Amino acid sequence: MTHSAKRSRVIFLDLIRAFAVLMMVQGHTVDVLLSDYYRATDSLLYKIWQFNRGMTAPLFLFTSGITFTYLFRLHKEPFLKNPRFIKGLKRSGLLVFLGYLLRYPTNSVVLFDEVTELQWQVFWTVDVLHLIGFGLLFLMLILFLAEKLKVKDWIVFGAFIFINLTLFPVFDNIDWKSFMNPALTGYFYRGTGSNFPLFPWLSFVYAGGILGSYLASHPEVFKSVNFSYKTFLYGLSLVLFSMLGTIFEVLVFNSRTFWTFSPMLPILRGGLVFILLAVFVFAALKMETIPRVIVLLGRNTLLIYVVHLVMLYGSPWNLGVVAIANKGFNILNTFLSVILMWALMISMVLVLHKFQIRNKPMDAQ
Repeated sequence: MTHSAKRSRVIFLDLIRAFAVLMMVQGHTVDVLLSDYYRATDSLLYKIWQFNRGMTAPLFLFTSGITFTYLFRLHKEPFLKNPRFIKGLKRSGLLVFLGYLLRYPTNSVVLFDEVTELQWQVFWTVDVLHLIGFGLLFLMLILFLAEKLKVKDWIVFGAFIFINLTLFPVFDNIDWKSFMNPALTGYFYRGTGSNFPLFPWLSFVYAGGILGSYLASHPEVFKSVNFSYKTFLYGLSLVLFSMLGTIFEVLVFNSRTFWTFSPMLPILRGGLVFILLAVFVFAALKMETIPRVIVLLGRNTLLIYVVHLVMLYGSPWNLGVVAIANKGFNILNTFLSVILMWALMISMVLVLHKFQIRNKPMDAQ
């Protein structure tokens, strides 16, 4: 079964989400199975894989910001009467709950006597589900402020992006755990092992919010190829800006913090996300039909995320592949395992569709 590529811009967002979720599955599968022997830091191929893997989260965060803000702004009711307000609160709570559930420190619901300090540290680690959950809350805060201040959405979103990127290097150098509860420190810096602190990662959600608001007020924009060209140029300008910023840092301060806590890295990733967005927009305009399986993958990202993580990394209630074959595969076997995981995830969403079991993406659509 197929969908017309020109019927709905949501289909286009499903294309991006489907691509992102497949990249996420392969990234985690390779991370679990590929032997350390093939993870040479001087290998160009491995460096490319590492960088591409780092683009998966920005894609998810960006599309989450687009979709939620777009759907929110389609309703013209005041903020508190907007039906997306309650839905956003519920979705945010679900995502944060699942984020903690996947890292639950014990297989007992209420007994914590034997939980080690390391297990507690893992439990408090902030992952992408926590980030998207809180991202939805911040999106609603921004939309509320824009309504009350009677200013354009992009102005408030832009201000939050600037604040987020400016505070990123500052927050990352503060020893939060010396004075803050361990349950909160992971939201502010990477010192506790958190993969996705609020700074700088929420900037991708805010950037998606800008585009989502623009789409709601310009419903015909995706029918024009010019939008694809403009998006590409905007992304390219961000990439060039990040490169110039890095060069400036080296020449003026004689230092290079690009891969540590420089705001130029999220700006680069944001530029590449816009470039990829432009490619998908252009492709969607040229395609007559889109396979149903692509749409289903895009609309079941949350389910795929949870299921494949439990399969690969396990949970307090089951052993994962990591406990059996942790970093024990060569390149060929790892590649075949990625194909197998893709096949399993695709089969799962097809079965769910066949029995008409509804699921949602990781954002609040």
